[in-house]
Amino acid sequence: MSEGAASQTPLAGLRARLAQLHPHAIDLSLERMLRLLSRLGDPHNRLPPVIHIAGTNGKGSTLSYLRAILEAAGLRVHAYTSPWLVRVNESFRIGTEGGGSRLVSDDELFAALRRCETANDGEPITLFEIETAAAFELFAQHPADVVLLEVGMGGRLDATNVVAQPLASVITPIGIDHTEFLGPTLAAIAGEKAGIIKRRVPVIVAEQTDEAMAVIEREARRQHAPLSAAGQHWHVAIERGRLVFQDERGLLDLAAPRLFGRHQFDNAGLAIATLRAVDHFAIDNAAFEAGVAGAEWPARMQRLASGALLAVAPPGSEVWLDGGHNADGGRVAAAALGDLEERVPRPLVVIAGMMANKDAEGFLGNFAGLTRHIIAVPIPTRADAMSPQRLAEAARRLGMRVEVAGSVDAALQSVARLLYEVPPRILITGSLYLAGQVLACNGTPPN
Repeated sequence: MSEGAASQTPLAGLRARLAQLHPHAIDLSLERMLRLLSRLGDPHNRLPPVIHIAGTNGKGSTLSYLRAILEAAGLRVHAYTSPWLVRVNESFRIGTEGGGSRLVSDDELFAALRRCETANDGEPITLFEIETAAAFELFAQHPADVVLLEVGMGGRLDATNVVAQPLASVITPIGIDHTEFLGPTLAAIAGEKAGIIKRRVPVIVAEQTDEAMAVIEREARRQHAPLSAAGQHWHVAIERGRLVFQDERGLLDLAAPRLFGRHQFDNAGLAIATLRAVDHFAIDNAAFEAGVAGAEWPARMQRLASGALLAVAPPGSEVWLDGGHNADGGRVAAAALGDLEERVPRPLVVIAGMMANKDAEGFLGNFAGLTRHIIAVPIPTRADAMSPQRLAEAARRLGMRVEVAGSVDAALQSVARLLYEVPPRILITGSLYLAGQVLACNGTPPN
């Protein structure tokens, strides 16, 4: 993720200064967050009703469906998401009159971060914690009907987990990721994610492995939190290309999501189940339909239809971008590509760049049945990125044909030199940091 020319702005300078306050090690804790919020007058206690979202994969997409449905119903929605792709402002969305929203301006965000910096008074704190406090400051100042709050990492000790009584707790699919912080097993990670469950607050859960579900159910019982789980209390199906949702209240027959992939039907279903479980908002079928069909979330199986990079790619080729970076993320991207291959067969080339702490073989193994051609690239703005050579070795161990390129642009030029009988399908994937750079270079930043 790079701010490019914005790196010299006052906002970028302030964020760089705040980053220097980072503790010597990341110790997940709420103490720093609660200390800062207390000095700010506890803005987290003055928010509109909050829907809190945790999980490993699908958090951002689920939030995008929630926002689109609520806005289609004419409601004012604030949203805090992470990580951002091109500009930090993407993480802070302010609801406006009539069901719209906008990204926070540089000046607004600078002012909020400066208030947080002053209140923190030079004490150790992570940049994510201070930005989360700034989000609470901004959201407390602007009236809204609801706040959509995405967990950064984990849940139990995440900086967002200071809201004592949210409207709902939502848990998307849980997988293995961030093991150095959340634990080495699925049960341990699920325990951290389930830490957002609050006493008597409805918890709405996507389909999980049995191991993860057992942990969530146990915590829900302990907190006396009403549980609404996929496959038990509500169901999502694809019928004639449409999304069919059913729960005890009845059936919704809706247009398919604009976001591509079978998993997006599940993410949309989780958003629908959440809004029907809390029953706090007046949402008619037309708002559900418009929200599901209209939701957008960049770098999630996003086809690049225009931009500078398409001029480099082979003429007539498809270029797709996905920020998946763990085994489960690779699995859903590969499934989406498999669906595309059944409809319109094309040779597939995967351009991949990953962070050093990720499981490259676990991720790339999902594509072994679809392609044998991997091009490994660096993530140049990240010192903690995996080297293309190490990534290439992981692909070779999987029996894939591999080459290394110095950039995505160079990788696309390499693909253009291949003599495919049919223009290829190209997937750029492996990291949201890489996806942000791609969107910036392509000239198609999120808005």
